[in-house]
Amino acid sequence: MFAIIDIETCGNSFQLRKGRIIEISILVYDGLSVVDKFTTLINPECYISPFYTSVSGITNEMVENAPKFHEVAADILRYTENCVFVAHNVGFDYGFVREEFASLGYLYRRETLCTVRLSRKLIPGKVSYSLGKLCASLDIPIENRHRAEGDATATAILFDLLLRIKSEHPQYRRMDVGEIMARKIDKIKEYILKKLPEECGVYYFLNEDGEIIYIGKSKNMYTRAKAHFTADLKKSRKILAELHQVDFQVTGSEIIALLLEAAEIKKHQPKHNRRTKATEFTHSIDWSTTESGILELKIVAADESNQSLLLFPSYFSARTRLDGLIEEYELCMAYCGLTEQDSVCFNHQIKKCRGICAGAEEMLIYNRRVQSIINLHSYPDQHFCFIDKGREPDERSIVLVENRKFSGYGYIDEFASIASVEDIKNYLKNSSWHPDMDDLLRSWLKKNKIRTHKLPNSP
Repeated sequence: MFAIIDIETCGNSFQLRKGRIIEISILVYDGLSVVDKFTTLINPECYISPFYTSVSGITNEMVENAPKFHEVAADILRYTENCVFVAHNVGFDYGFVREEFASLGYLYRRETLCTVRLSRKLIPGKVSYSLGKLCASLDIPIENRHRAEGDATATAILFDLLLRIKSEHPQYRRMDVGEIMARKIDKIKEYILKKLPEECGVYYFLNEDGEIIYIGKSKNMYTRAKAHFTADLKKSRKILAELHQVDFQVTGSEIIALLLEAAEIKKHQPKHNRRTKATEFTHSIDWSTTESGILELKIVAADESNQSLLLFPSYFSARTRLDGLIEEYELCMAYCGLTEQDSVCFNHQIKKCRGICAGAEEMLIYNRRVQSIINLHSYPDQHFCFIDKGREPDERSIVLVENRKFSGYGYIDEFASIASVEDIKNYLKNSSWHPDMDDLLRSWLKKNKIRTHKLPNSP
């Protein structure tokens, strides 16, 4: 689904007292036709200068009794939910909408698509790609130019045309891509599949210069490699074009494959791995209890963390994760450090917070949800180890956690005697620690029923 959007503003850039949205139109498009729409004037709570009135025709009198942005914010969320945000020069429209939400303490995020960029790609050679001149050259009528619904309607007609051009263009036909892939696969598939065993481990794709370009893990490396080269994916095509050699490490244990993959990606930083390659973590989501007894989460600088729940390489990644927790667990923005605790949060106004900030929810019920998050990201014991599959039938893998932090893994003989933590450490491999390794390990332990062995306090 696509939300085709146009806005009118009283400024070139967002400012609270000068430069706000004064009109917005949203057309919900399903790929065939417009199935829903929303259009409204908006009171910007600031003065509209004569210049911007001359552009759009919208006067101060017209918006005097119009709803303010916070009064239509819930509608904008609803009409754009699960939709790609489409606009002509999308950076402008999306930027304004995002900043308006930010002024309410809410992080608005949608996937975007720009019809200017798409037009340049699919209809090259035009003198101008402004909406008015481009539509005139394509005989697309625009009624009420520089009014939100008129421009949004013209953008929708243009977007429909662009989709049809793209579907008919031979460059974008999936059959052609598949034929090219098949020819390349035939040249290397046999070599790749003969090299990789049907075992659990980590595999490495290398280019002609011996550089690692991709690292992956799988319970069955043979099957996973085969899937790479039968998938009609852009990333797979890029890897295939550069692939010259493969290598691998058998791990036996799936969790060790996960941990090794994470460490190796950070070490080698392959160009085709999309996961975070960060080795430094600057921000943390901490948990604490307010004086009134309410459990709260908050983003803090990593060096100021007291009770860290999760660590992140940037504020943005921490905020993204916190927003996900707020959405999933219906948490209050006031008790997530995103707005003042003595005010009713924006999420409660749009019925996504149950109202702990407004006295509408019992503290005990709210705390249970927050505690479930804390439990989810905590280990069962402070010091423990567990034993899993090895690389050979008479071998076992062992993983150690000390002070609620992953300490390392190694391999032991099936009948080896383990009497103390020091005995375990003698078998551990030297492994770099990163906070996401603890995330991986905690998640894996919750999904897999495996017995852990509680250990006495480490020295």
